[in-house]
Amino acid sequence: MTSLGHLAGRRCIVACSAEKTFTTHPVPALDLYQGGAVPPLRARLGGQPALRSRVRILSAEHGLIGADELLLPYDRPLDADRAVQLRPLVREQLAAEESGAPVTEWLVIAEPLYLVLLADLLAHPARPQLHWVHDHAHGWPQAAAVLDGWGWP
Repeated sequence: MTSLGHLAGRRCIVACSAEKTFTTHPVPALDLYQGGAVPPLRARLGGQPALRSRVRILSAEHGLIGADELLLPYDRPLDADRAVQLRPLVREQLAAEESGAPVTEWLVIAEPLYLVLLADLLAHPARPQLHWVHDHAHGWPQAAAVLDGWGWP
C-alpha cells in the first residue's frame, strides 16, 4: 500500500494515443488508450485507485481528463489548430485541479505539441516543478525514473 506522503501534491499527465480499445461501451480513459506511454503506466498502476486518481490524460477530443473518466473511442488527432482551440478548456481543467490540495510536481509524458495545451501551467509564476518526457512512445524509462523517485510502485 502506498502511503499518502508519496502521493500528496504529485500528478502525472500522459498524452492520449491514436490506438484505442475497440468498444461500444464506455471504459475508463486509462484503459481506452493502447499506445505511447499509456500501457506501461497502466501496467505500473494496476488496480491502485489512489495512484490512478492522480493520473490525467491529455486528450485531443476532451482536454484534460481523469484516468477513470468513462470514454468511448474517437478519432481526433491533435494538430496545431486543435491545440489552440483546447487550450482554454485545459486552463479551466487545470484550475479545477488546483482548487483542491496544491499540486507541487507534475510529470508530463507528451510530445511537444501537447505543451500548447499546458502553456498556462508552464507560464504560471507559481508553477509546480515539472518533469517533461517528450518522447511519448519511447520515453517510458525516464518517466519510470521520476515515478521511482516519487515512490510510486
